[in-house]
Amino acid sequence: MSENVYIIGIGMLKFAKYLDRKIKSLAGEALENVQKDCDISIDQIEAAWFSNSLWGLFSGQHCIRGQVALSANGLDKIPVINVENACAGGSTALHSAVTAIKAGMYDCTLAIGAEKVYNEDRVKVMKSFASGADVEIIDQFVKALNDQKKKEQKDVEKKQQGEKKDGHSSFMDLYAAGARMHMEKYGTTQRQLAAVASKAHNNSVLNPLAQYTFPMTIDEVLQDRAISYPLTRAMCAPIGDGAAAAIVCSEKFLKQHPNERAVKIRASVLQSGQLYGESDISKRTSKAAYEIAGIGPEDIGVAEIHDATVFGEIYQTEQLGFCPEGEGGIFADEGHSGLGGSLPLNPSGGLISRGHPIGASGLAQIFELVTQLRGEAGKRQVKDPKIALAENGGGFLGMGEASMAIHLLEK
Repeated sequence: MSENVYIIGIGMLKFAKYLDRKIKSLAGEALENVQKDCDISIDQIEAAWFSNSLWGLFSGQHCIRGQVALSANGLDKIPVINVENACAGGSTALHSAVTAIKAGMYDCTLAIGAEKVYNEDRVKVMKSFASGADVEIIDQFVKALNDQKKKEQKDVEKKQQGEKKDGHSSFMDLYAAGARMHMEKYGTTQRQLAAVASKAHNNSVLNPLAQYTFPMTIDEVLQDRAISYPLTRAMCAPIGDGAAAAIVCSEKFLKQHPNERAVKIRASVLQSGQLYGESDISKRTSKAAYEIAGIGPEDIGVAEIHDATVFGEIYQTEQLGFCPEGEGGIFADEGHSGLGGSLPLNPSGGLISRGHPIGASGLAQIFELVTQLRGEAGKRQVKDPKIALAENGGGFLGMGEASMAIHLLEK
């Protein structure tokens, strides 16, 4: 069994709204970029895991998505495994590619994710997100959460309901409910939530591959269009398209193909959530990853966290052990998660501003962290990180994620 697995190549394209491009085109560009990054040819890739969630829903392409997308770009005749795991699909593909190498099956594998989420039929887009939860109960669950809102919030939220002309996904209501509970229990403020969004937007200005590349102040975030209290539009990840990829290899392969820019995978952990009670998936998964790597949260130098909304970053900051429970808002507000802070989070701009094409997001996190560990991030470069963490959640069971992958990477 191979003990060490390395990421030797990364590739992605700018996340954006690509109305005139197809999945095959997006996947092809990411595939080309990842090969260029490590000078590995297609015929050296022994197996591939392809992440995508919505191609079948929007275009009717089910069952063999990876084979269709990759064969159109010259990668065929090898095992191609299709991965659908909601927002955690990209990191699940990577976990699978890593596991296969550790099992001794292969020496060089590919994890790739491509997604087109943007569609002119906005209602169809919003309805598609509900498939990331239990479709039989999601509407009732959201209604039950909304019924628990404080009496003093009702007038504000009623006004906001009238502003939701374009609608929003049910996930935003779930995140908003979680944020309200956190605010009530710990005193977290809407301004602290806005501080996370402002940081994300300001980071993405320095990332040429981000979907949004404009700065925002905390006040501008607060004044943006209301979505679901306390979340404004600037606090929620945008809808967009994109692709990202990583090539991973065994230690044997790396010795045969020396690469000074290779990054070691210290841990790759994938777990599922639970339906009832408070979710402990973040603590469980990160604890397992820390134990495998023999490190703790204090050893992390930079992290990419799944921030489909700003509350996601605040909550995960606590769950991953980066600050005490209930102090995620303070951690952000005091600047600890900024580029020059004690633990920079989402230097790429995160899902909030880099963008969130579902099947590609987890691998975009890996792209950013490998770039940071290599010292190649330019103006958004974090100071000398040694170990990086990627946390990528997917779907909802109750109030917690249905799936989660955590990867620990070492320079």
